[in-house]
Amino acid sequence: MTTLFELITEGSVVETGARLAGLDEQRRRQLGTELTAYVRRRRDNWWGGAEGAALAVAAVGCLPSAAKVADLLGRRSVWLDEKAGPPVVEAARDRGVDWLPDLAHRLADRLVRTDLSGSWSFVAHLTVAAGAPPPTGDLFVEGWLESLVWPAERLRPYPLIERLRADAFLDALLPRLFEVDGIGTRMTFHDLRTREPLALPQALARLAAEERLDRRLLLDGCLDRLLRGDRPAALRPFVVLHDLIEPTPTERTDRCTDYLRLLADAPGPVASMAQKALRGLTDVEFDAVLDASRAVLVRPEKALVRGQLGWLDQLARQRRDRVPEVAAVLAEMVEHPAVELRDRAVALAAKHGVVPASVAVVVHAGDDLPAPPPPAAAPPPITDPDELAEEVAALLGTRFTALPLERILDGVVRLAGTDQSRLARALTPVLDRNRQQPEEHRWDPSCLHGQLSKLLRASVAPAETSALRSWWNGLLAAARQSQVTDPRVAPAQRLLRVRFAEIGTQVGQTRYPSLLAAPTQASGALDPAVLHDRLAVLGDRLPWRWDLTQALLRLPPGVDEVSADRAAALGTPGGRRLAAWLRSGGLPRPRAQTVTVRFRRTTSYRTGHLGPATERVQVELSPPEAAPARAERFDDPLGLLDGRVVRLENHCANWSPLWPAVLPGYRELVAAYALTDVSSAADLDVQGGASVLPLLAECTGAGGVALDLALAYGLGARHRSDRVAAVDALLLLAAAGDLDAATVGRQVGELGAGGVLTLTRCVEPLRDLAMAGARLSAWRLLAAALPALLAAPKPPRGTPDLLTLAAETATATGVRIEVPGLAEVIARRGSSRLVTEARRLAAALDR
Repeated sequence: MTTLFELITEGSVVETGARLAGLDEQRRRQLGTELTAYVRRRRDNWWGGAEGAALAVAAVGCLPSAAKVADLLGRRSVWLDEKAGPPVVEAARDRGVDWLPDLAHRLADRLVRTDLSGSWSFVAHLTVAAGAPPPTGDLFVEGWLESLVWPAERLRPYPLIERLRADAFLDALLPRLFEVDGIGTRMTFHDLRTREPLALPQALARLAAEERLDRRLLLDGCLDRLLRGDRPAALRPFVVLHDLIEPTPTERTDRCTDYLRLLADAPGPVASMAQKALRGLTDVEFDAVLDASRAVLVRPEKALVRGQLGWLDQLARQRRDRVPEVAAVLAEMVEHPAVELRDRAVALAAKHGVVPASVAVVVHAGDDLPAPPPPAAAPPPITDPDELAEEVAALLGTRFTALPLERILDGVVRLAGTDQSRLARALTPVLDRNRQQPEEHRWDPSCLHGQLSKLLRASVAPAETSALRSWWNGLLAAARQSQVTDPRVAPAQRLLRVRFAEIGTQVGQTRYPSLLAAPTQASGALDPAVLHDRLAVLGDRLPWRWDLTQALLRLPPGVDEVSADRAAALGTPGGRRLAAWLRSGGLPRPRAQTVTVRFRRTTSYRTGHLGPATERVQVELSPPEAAPARAERFDDPLGLLDGRVVRLENHCANWSPLWPAVLPGYRELVAAYALTDVSSAADLDVQGGASVLPLLAECTGAGGVALDLALAYGLGARHRSDRVAAVDALLLLAAAGDLDAATVGRQVGELGAGGVLTLTRCVEPLRDLAMAGARLSAWRLLAAALPALLAAPKPPRGTPDLLTLAAETATATGVRIEVPGLAEVIARRGSSRLVTEARRLAAALDR
């Protein structure tokens, strides 16, 4: 005879309920104890579908209380949907239990946000069947909203408003929509039947008009939610619902204080809504309007400020006795970044007979930036296994950064040769805890996670890694034959991967005192004297090839005869190679050529749909035609001087912040490698793509077209953090005297005029650059960018804002720079903003 547990495993829902029918309570409780033990034994099983429904029937039919059932069915491994509801309710009725509402509430507290659709419908069915008030927890409310978005009858659902009229939970859960943080982002859905956008606010407003819902509840709920604040996207449906309700003048007057608070402090769309609600009311306190205006007039939203200026103009005409107070408020706009709004405020003050005080202009001849700090020293090496374990645990939990990674590699080499047993005891628990973390990402050919994991495993168990050593040896053999040239992997990343392989083949097998390439500066640079001393300790033993290669690439570029003579005096293989490197001056400078790459970005990775063609300007590198006079041709099996452009959307996956430490003295070379990452931050909206720019600025070596393009793309990045990184890089370069602002500006102008760069994004970072003290650099950059923009058949959006900023920086510095094309724009008829701001710049240059 089939047992109860076999029925559950087979998913026999009806048979499970029938097996329990007629059993006395003692037998049920005995089976309940066995059921709990059975589920615990099968800890790796996932209970879903018919098997989960059968389990739920057995739990309700056997376990003694709602708490016990909830403990069993609330496990992460149990998944119940609406089909499990009817048999569970039938089992509860057959047993005669009265705790079904309690069970529903307990299960509601255990809902998982990532799986609301199925589990919520099961809990909802129990609640309705029991005739009990629904749970009101945040996750149950989110699940209810999800059921409105995706109803059970998805093929041909009823319109949303009809479903809401018949919804058993509407009255109980509607107030909670205004209380759950972030839920507004899920309230912007379309009606599956009518395709009406923002269907939920539309339906709620109609139900309020039908008096099915309390209008006051909706209006106060919207204002309460907006006053508490949230992300702008989460507040949007509440703004829409407020406007659809169309509050009467009396309702707006009663809530005047709330609207004033929103006007001063809320996000732009919410503040605009409050401004619209307040204007036209006759009972708003005059002093309260002035207080709110002081906060509004310094905000960056131009439409909001423009509307507030119009309101103040209206108040000044209505209350002539309070004009001086209005003028005092207008005077506070003297520092507003939008010069046209400042002019508007001055004009309004003059219109009402108040002459604003003149603002003194302090002229600076150049940038006012502090001197760059001296290079920071690298932290001391890791010499203790416990410290190494802590560093590994920290690195595995975050994005890889260069200096911690180098310290870990050096620490592994040091400790594997001197204290391998303690190293294994310290590292093994860390690697076991992070077994799933450091895996190779097969979609990312540049990935180092798997490489690092294999290397660390090899360091703690050298005898068990023969297969890994075979794989590493194959990679090293390919490098010797110049076959490690996957175009999707940047040359600097190839060197990192080859170094990992070299360390993996050697660690635990040969005694090596430390890595020669361990940097002595935080930037990744290496002192030649320190490298000399490390080679002296190594003696006549051959240094590891790629370790020494990386060490040489970290030396300051340039000829150093004194250090070369000291290295030659060692008389060792490593000393001779160091001497030759120092006499050659380092890496030769490759040839650089800009190329325009066209590709179609993927707009949906689920469907593979491709969007419109996108252009991207990149830099291709090629070796110099002739070797330097003092050296033979550079042996380059990894293609460091041969950076081909990959015609893919994004292939670096944000590994570029590691590369400045690989070549800390070759700024332009690293910029060419990183250009794909940085440009992805602008044309693919990849966050973090420009984070390499400050690290590039901390490098040494001459810049060039790759650096200029990288800075230009960084200014036009989608995310503010990337634009801030571009400003930081510009400030560092300007302070060090390494910024060629005019060439960066020309790139901004050409990219913007060609539609490759979103010009409106560049305004804020350039203003920040000027405000941080680099006014002259900002003015030179703008003066070089404007000619291409003004010459475009249709100057792109953002050009008037750049003209405004150019006028301000030209005035502040007192430096006159000719801007080709400016006279032609001034000569045009009309008073468009482009012409107005061009005339403003011309006036600033004529002073």
